[in-house]
Amino acid sequence: MSLYFSRLTLNRYAPTRALSGLLDPANEDARADANHRLIWTLFGDARDRQRDFLWRADGGGRFYTLSARPPLANDLFCPPEIKEFAPNLRPGDRLGFVLRANATRDQRTGQGRPSRRVDVVMELLHDIAPEARAEHRMRLADTAATAWMTRQGATRGFALRAMNVEDYHVARIPRGRGRVVHGILDLTGTLEVTDPGTFLPALATGFGRAKAWGCGLMLIRRVP
Repeated sequence: MSLYFSRLTLNRYAPTRALSGLLDPANEDARADANHRLIWTLFGDARDRQRDFLWRADGGGRFYTLSARPPLANDLFCPPEIKEFAPNLRPGDRLGFVLRANATRDQRTGQGRPSRRVDVVMELLHDIAPEARAEHRMRLADTAATAWMTRQGATRGFALRAMNVEDYHVARIPRGRGRVVHGILDLTGTLEVTDPGTFLPALATGFGRAKAWGCGLMLIRRVP
């Protein structure tokens, strides 16, 4: 399957600039929903089209996408910068990575009951008194994220070598009359490819949940 990596920038010509508050709001939660709709203008070529892309906001009206189809050009964006994504990876290759992820796991709720999905950081914070959670948030985020990424690597063709948690926050994204709540981790680090045939498809499908809201796209670069 062909993949395309694209860098996208909002067009700052006058009509689009007048809509900047709607297309890229200052409020972080509203921005996730607006950006989600905005990116769909590049891929929604059919009414029943299923999402076949990952995306990430880079701030300042800039975005990255990894997709099975090249994005469509439109007046909201400058001409897309598109290149085919086909890295030649071998076992033992070391890659630096950047990942924004909604890290979850399925938790059993009892015999005969369906499992429920829990955010791995929120799960650890649940055992901390509410007034003390801010103090322990980043330490527990590091613990939870390291364990989660190690599990990801075990089944998706890589071994985690080093990682930093740059941020963890809870996004409350407006949806209909309510809100969708996601814990968002910003991760940077180094990994070693163990199985390219598994790792490349994993890059295409993304990591974690909340992919519609800009999570899951891992950016990679070679490191010594």
